[in-house]
This record gives sequence, C-alpha cells and structure tokens, in this order.
Amino acid sequence: MALIKSAATVGGYTLISRLLGFIRDMLLASIVGSGPVAEAFVIAFRFPNLFRRLFGEGAFNSAFVPLFAKRYEGDGSDAARMFAEEVFAVLLTTVLGLVALCEVLMPLLMYLFAPGFAADPAKFDLAIVMTRIAFPYILFMSLVALLGGVLNSLHRFAAAAAAPIILNIVMISVLAGIKIMGWGASGLTGKALVWGVTLAGLLQFAMLWIACGRANMTLKLVRPRITPQVMRVVKLGVPGTVAGGITQLNLVISTVIASMLPGAASWLYYADRVYQLPLGLVGVAVGTVLLPELSRRLRAGDGAGVEMSQNRALELSLLLTTPAAVGLMALSNPIVNVLFERGAFTPVDTRATAGALAAFATGLPAFVMMKVFTPGFFAREDTRTPMFFAVIGVGINIAGALTLFPFLSHVGIAVATSLSAWVNAGLLGITLQRRGHFTTDNQLRSNVIRIIVSSLVMGAALVVGMQTAAGLFVPSIGLIARMSTLAALVVTGAAVYFAIAWSTGAFRPADFSQAFRRGS
Repeated sequence: MALIKSAATVGGYTLISRLLGFIRDMLLASIVGSGPVAEAFVIAFRFPNLFRRLFGEGAFNSAFVPLFAKRYEGDGSDAARMFAEEVFAVLLTTVLGLVALCEVLMPLLMYLFAPGFAADPAKFDLAIVMTRIAFPYILFMSLVALLGGVLNSLHRFAAAAAAPIILNIVMISVLAGIKIMGWGASGLTGKALVWGVTLAGLLQFAMLWIACGRANMTLKLVRPRITPQVMRVVKLGVPGTVAGGITQLNLVISTVIASMLPGAASWLYYADRVYQLPLGLVGVAVGTVLLPELSRRLRAGDGAGVEMSQNRALELSLLLTTPAAVGLMALSNPIVNVLFERGAFTPVDTRATAGALAAFATGLPAFVMMKVFTPGFFAREDTRTPMFFAVIGVGINIAGALTLFPFLSHVGIAVATSLSAWVNAGLLGITLQRRGHFTTDNQLRSNVIRIIVSSLVMGAALVVGMQTAAGLFVPSIGLIARMSTLAALVVTGAAVYFAIAWSTGAFRPADFSQAFRRGS
C-alpha cells in the first residue's frame, strides 16, 4: 500500500465529513445566526470538540501508536491487545472522573472559559446547561481515539477517518427537526443541539468498537492498573497532547478573549469551520498516516525512506495548502456569503466572519507544516520538544491576541493564532534539521518557490475576477447565482494554479506515487 493512498483514504473521508459539516453549519447559521444561543453552542461544543481534535486528529496517537505498533510487530497481536486493554481501562476510569468533576464545577469553568458571558446571565446560564449536556462527548471521543489508534497501527485508516461523518449526520438531522418544529434561536434549540453531540459520540464509539472486532482486535474491559507500559503512554501522551493539539488550544484561548465582544465567538467559529476544510483534507490526513509510516521505517533502519517520506509529505502539503490559503484570503467574503448568509445570519455577520477567515488563512500553510513536522518527533518517542514549542506558541497567541484585540477586534485574535502557528512550525522544522532528522532535498527547495509563484499568480487572477463579480454577492442576488459565481471563481483559480504548477514542474504526480510507495 502506498502512503499517498492511505492519506487519500483519510482525506477522502475527511472531505465527506467537512462537506457535511458545511451543511450543518449552514443550517446552524440560518437558524441561530451569531446571537446568544449560537455563542452558547460554540462554547458548549468547543470543549468536547477540543478533546476530539486533541485525541482524534493525532495527539493521542503520538504516544499510543508507536508503542502499540512496536508491541504488535515485536511481540505479536496478543501482547499488543493486552497493552491496549490496559490503556483502555485507565483511560476510561480517568476520563469518567474528569467528566464527573467538570459537571459539578461547570459554573466555575464557565467563568474561566467564557468570562464575557457573565455580563448576560441568561446566556451564561444557558451555556452552563448546554456544556453539561455535551460534556460526555469527551468520554466517547477519548475511547474513539484509542480504538482509532489501534486501527491506524494496523494500517486500517478508513473507520477512524469516517467516524466524524456520524457527528455531522446526527447534527444535520437534529437541525432539520428544529427547522420543522420552528423552534428558532431558542434555548430549546440549543439543548437539542448538544444532545445531538452526545448521541453522535456514542454512535462513533460503537462504530469503531465494531471495526476493531472485524480486525480481530476486540478489547476486553480489565481492571485499571498503572503498569509500566501505561506510565510510558502517560509520559509520552501528556506532552504529545499539548504539542499535537496546539491549534485547538489556541482556538480555545481565542474563544475566551472573544467572549468579551458579543458575536465574536460565533464569527471565529464559522471562520474556523471554513479553513478547517483544507487543514483536515491535507494536514490531518498526511500527519495521521505519516506517523505510523515513519515509525515503521525507523524500526527498519530505513533512513533514506524517512527522508524521502518527510520531503514528499511536506511538498504535497504545501502544493495543496499554499494556493488554498491564497484563495481563502482572496475569496473570503463570497465564501462566507454563499455558505452562511441567510436567515439569522446577516451581511454584518458575513463581513465580520470573512475578516477572521482571511486572517486564519494566512497561517494555513504553517498549521499544515506542524502536522508534517511533529510526526518526526513522535515517531522517535520525543513528545517533550514539540510540547515545549507548543507552550511558546500559546504564549505568543495570548500576547498577540490581547495586544491586537483592542485595535482589530476579533480579527486580531485570528491574526495572533496564525502568527503563533508560524513560530511553532519554524521551531519544529529548524530543530529537526539541526538534529539531523530532516534535510530538505533539491526537489523540495526548488518546488516551494514554484508553488509560491503559482499561488501568487492565481491570487492575482482571483482578485481581478472578484472586481468583476463583486456586484453579484449582494442580498438581492439569488443563492444559486451566487453559488455559481463562486464556483466559477474557484474553478478558474484552480485551473490557473495547476496549469502554472504543471508547466514549471512543481506538480508531478508520479514523484509522489513513487516516493510514498511502501517498501520492505
């Protein structure tokens, strides 16, 4: 199996999930807009979704996958299963305790994570109730992460990648029911939404449990014990979770600061949802598949294979995300207009969300580079170094957001998040090079320049196109016409980019297919 094929599998299911996520958020925006219920939902969903991103998109795997894979290949499937059962038992017990504690302390936590809500008692109380309902999702996602790590180690990526689809299907169903019932932007709507979140978590867990059974890796519930193997996971997992989840930690910090301005938390949420599409399709997919691949090559002593995989992974990521970043900046307003501007979501919300989206887009290549670089540390069981850099990134994010917020409002928060990502990515890449664990080859260095040039030319074409089509993105123009115009701009931009990239040699599919083909 080729690494690129596995990444395509993860990316394909991620694409389906993100497209369904857009439908979910379009319905959400039309029903609740950016008002109090929307803000309460953002907070209630941000907490459990943080854990989903931390665990489900690579951070937990940074500790578990290399150890499980080593046990599986060295001692066989039975020993690997026993190891997974030990971790499962401790994880279940620990997270159950965490959920119970947070349910009791939720009012105090709300003062910590959404201090601005305290000025509106009704919104503050609703956020507490909704977060309490949604919080068990953390438990299910923690267990889903472990089961997904087992499957990924066995090179069965499909089930774990497809699991988030369930969340969006459930949420779309709930939103459709709310629309039919005519509940509008009410507290009842908010509670129904978070009940859907918890139900989706349970269904995702059931799906992966069945998938593990089909892979002959059904886990039994054993008595929780802190064994040396479990302690090793904890030792690697805590810093790995901080390092791998820095983007989401920064978003939580951004939400805390944004709670001071009515509507800002919602605007940042909708902007985040849009730029997560290319991040998930490329960065998360490549990072998820790259970790077990690097672990395997390192155990086999295949240093050349490690270098080749890292260079082509970075090249592929930049090839796709650099133009995506430029495109999101150039088309931020029409994208938000087409996706969300209807019902309770007004033109004012569109302009505010588009500004945040453009700011987030400036950091998109850095977010993806982080996903490519961190497996180089995790595969060597080094999670402390990325954690240290992540802490630096958090500090930059907090300082930047607090400095820029008074001048740029919520857009300043997004700018600070992107800045912290570039610093983090730079520290990761430089450190790998200094340790001799990563060396850029001639192909990567030359193609990065071609990718940048091709992206800038595409951006210029999109700016010209927007000047021509700007009058079509107004409330008086129908949705179908706006969608068609946006699609034409996107297709034109993609055609310009790939034509230039192909002609300059930056885009050669055969290179990636050959580089990612797994050897012995």
